[in-house]
Amino acid sequence: MSREINSLKSFHTFGIDARAYQITIAETAEALCQAWHASQQAGRPFLLLGEGSNVLFLENYAGIVAINRLKGIQISEESDAWHLHVAAGENWHSLVEYTLDKGLAGLENLALIPGCAGSAPIQNIGAYGVEFNQVCAYVDVLNLQSGETTRIDAQDCQFGYRDSVFKHRYREGYAIVAVGLRLNKAWQPVMTYGELTRLDPATVTARDIFASVCQMRRSKLPDPRVTGNAGSFFKNPVVNVDLAATIAAEFPQMPRYPQANGQVKLAAGWLIDQCALKGYCLGGAAVHRQQALVLINQENATGQDIVALAHHVRQRVGEKFNVWLEPEVRFIAAAGEQDAVEVIA
Repeated sequence: MSREINSLKSFHTFGIDARAYQITIAETAEALCQAWHASQQAGRPFLLLGEGSNVLFLENYAGIVAINRLKGIQISEESDAWHLHVAAGENWHSLVEYTLDKGLAGLENLALIPGCAGSAPIQNIGAYGVEFNQVCAYVDVLNLQSGETTRIDAQDCQFGYRDSVFKHRYREGYAIVAVGLRLNKAWQPVMTYGELTRLDPATVTARDIFASVCQMRRSKLPDPRVTGNAGSFFKNPVVNVDLAATIAAEFPQMPRYPQANGQVKLAAGWLIDQCALKGYCLGGAAVHRQQALVLINQENATGQDIVALAHHVRQRVGEKFNVWLEPEVRFIAAAGEQDAVEVIA
């Protein structure tokens, strides 16, 4: 179905009152292709959304928005693993709950991450020591022009920190229609972050980790159904060892996580908090009072309110720590996506 000149407010979690030329709810791959062809024939941009949990509309969108609502979960079994084929429009958190209800462990650290399954590989979503690439077997990608679907094995997805081939080669003219997951039967709990470190590895269950993750996220992150937001607004910066050591010399309590490549990941939320920015407001936008990493639509914010606030946060952190934050959120202008760093620089 489609609605002409319709509000996008209910289709993205920031809840900003931007509008699109047309919105199509796509429940099949054919509907996705039809929406894309309609945009090409009209000479208008095309945008694919799942639950809109990682986008910021800077202004009204001049093109056609297709809302991916492809559904279905299939499970198969091997001697050492469970295999899931998940349609892209399935809600991610509901998928995590579904697997636990079926007795399948492995996704529990990724509980309560907003969005659809099809968005997970784009960002290579991650939380509490686990990233999507660790459970991914493949991603099915639809060529919107030809209608053909190609299966891309995990090793060819070019997964990185909040990055993948789907942000680059498959960014335009393609749609993720399904993901394949592999959950090992020999389950190993990951308890390296936050309250998880207090759990007993000898007795812990996947349900215990799930419950702890949900409690942590709900205590820190605002519910987008109540307060518009896109979750973590900035990526956790990865810096060289020397810069991390320089900052740690002045702030020994700074959280830091050594990476396999010899660099160090810092906590963006902590850096922002050290600049005393919790609760800081610009226009209708604000830094969340409980979690500085989250920017919120506090009072009828516009996209430009959020941009101005993000610029201010980036400048303050850069001036204090010489660390320049990059948005995790995608910035959408009238004609399509823009480079978020350039917009807030």
